[in-house]
Amino acid sequence: MTKSLFERLGGNDGISAIVRRAINIHMENPDINARFLPYKDRPEYFETVVQHSINFFNSGSGGPAVYEGRDMETAHKGMNISPTEYMCAIDDIFIALDEHKIDDDTKKDVLAILWSLKGMIIAK
Repeated sequence: MTKSLFERLGGNDGISAIVRRAINIHMENPDINARFLPYKDRPEYFETVVQHSINFFNSGSGGPAVYEGRDMETAHKGMNISPTEYMCAIDDIFIALDEHKIDDDTKKDVLAILWSLKGMIIAK
């Protein structure tokens, strides 16, 4: 039997570690960090955003978490995220996946999901 995406990403602990690392990489990335650095001044809100992101990836990969955040269009409305910024975010996620030694087939599945979300996020 084939493992679910959730299992291949390391379950609850793996997804949490990957998402937290990806967000830290976003904060270090000069191409997109302006969107993330203001969260440093609001640590409680920042942790809420991180937890929503973890739950989103967990739930979307077949895990048990329940995502209770806003839908992607509503969450990104007014942000006017460019295609370049979106690609930078994807690149950062892939750095985190590589650091966690996620295999290529699993990374392809993650990319397919991220690509499916782009129309809900870019230029909203």
